[in-house]
Amino acid sequence: MRGRFVTLEGGEGVGKSTQLRRLAETLRQTGREVVETREPGGSEGAEAIRGLLMTGTVGRWTARAEALLFAAARADHLDKTILPALARGAWVVCDRFIDSSRAYQGGADGLGDAEILALHAIGSEGLMPDRTLLLTLPVLEGASRAFDRDNGRGDRFGERGAEYHARVARAFQSLAEADPDRFRIIDASGTPEEVTTRLLAALGGL
Repeated sequence: MRGRFVTLEGGEGVGKSTQLRRLAETLRQTGREVVETREPGGSEGAEAIRGLLMTGTVGRWTARAEALLFAAARADHLDKTILPALARGAWVVCDRFIDSSRAYQGGADGLGDAEILALHAIGSEGLMPDRTLLLTLPVLEGASRAFDRDNGRGDRFGERGAEYHARVARAFQSLAEADPDRFRIIDASGTPEEVTTRLLAALGGL
């Protein structure tokens, strides 16, 4: 039986990485094999591309170059990590996937959703998650959490201004509203335990 592919999405500082670990551990306690992974990254080739994408100045890459690099990393990640795990029946829980490219490069940077999906069709055969959990917080609260987490030194994306991240949040919201069968919008406020409970409830039906 094919496994399940679950992605966690959202802006900076909403707690995706923390919740991914908690969610994966809870799923393992039910006897499932769970693969934790992330984007960009998750395979040797994709991790190499991650280094290019996440370091350097904010203006190191244009939005088009970023979109191409993300698509290349995702293609390798899918072939080397995600698809083999799903084929053996594992659950894959991933910190970001195609919807981040749609929200950041496609939405906030203005490239357009059709262009990002066209790259995804070429690089990853258009594969979509079985369930996408969109963690939400007010933009300024997320930025404050990210600042504390990174000791004031964010990556190329975290260092972009509040208006940019507000555009990202609006793009994520639009994606979720357009695809309610796949997306679940999760309030990321409260204790980690409370948020994990919401995430588990949102996996119902898989």
